[in-house]
Amino acid sequence: MKAEELRTKTKDELEKLLLDLRREQMNARFQKSAGTLDNTAGIRTARRTIARIKTFLNAPQGEAAPKAQKAPAAAKPAKKTKTKAEAA
Repeated sequence: MKAEELRTKTKDELEKLLLDLRREQMNARFQKSAGTLDNTAGIRTARRTIARIKTFLNAPQGEAAPKAQKAPAAAKPAKKTKTKAEAA
């Protein structure tokens, strides 16, 4: 499920969808262990959709969707290495 689809849903709808996806994921794990799972990619997509839903549920109420922010690159001081003369 895409993030655009999740933005239009209410908190209650997201929680219900989260519960359904967790059940689906659990059933897929049982099928995998029994050797009857047909679509192995479904586990991955369910896991990622669960993460997306959790992100929307944990977002502040004022924002429609969390935006990725890049941290400013901090200048790292150069490592000072000892020369052979200093080590002796």
